[in-house]
Amino acid sequence: MKQDTLKTVVTNKKAFHDYFVEESYEAGIELFGTEVKSIRQGRVNLKDAWCSVVNGEIFVNGMHISPYEQGNIFNRDPLRVKRLLMHKREITRLYGLTKQQGYAIIPLSIYFKKGRVKVQVGLCKGKKLYDKRAVAAKKASEREIERAFKDKQI
Repeated sequence: MKQDTLKTVVTNKKAFHDYFVEESYEAGIELFGTEVKSIRQGRVNLKDAWCSVVNGEIFVNGMHISPYEQGNIFNRDPLRVKRLLMHKREITRLYGLTKQQGYAIIPLSIYFKKGRVKVQVGLCKGKKLYDKRAVAAKKASEREIERAFKDKQI
């Protein structure tokens, strides 16, 4: 049996910096041909992207897909709102949590799976400034420990 080949195109590093990721879901995305070609070239930006639920459907806002050079008249607006393809149960669960408990739905990464574009969507809770400082201090101490071990091995 063939393994699923995942080719990650882009990850949203800002989301991991600004939010605690509680859960993550895989979703398909509704795109046009020139947008897929542009994503294959890696010309997509998730930095300021977020998801919203409208009438039982989930949409990605703020995701920038650069126009494809050879696309001419077939290119779409780079910042247009794109629909995600998820199960109804998942969408209603995410919607309920965002309305009650102060969560946000943030796209975490875009990748290809069996030739199709997939978006990893995270149910996230915002970090406070002191949380960000604590995470930075923890990473710095781990780096120091790594350096100490590396120096002793040489």
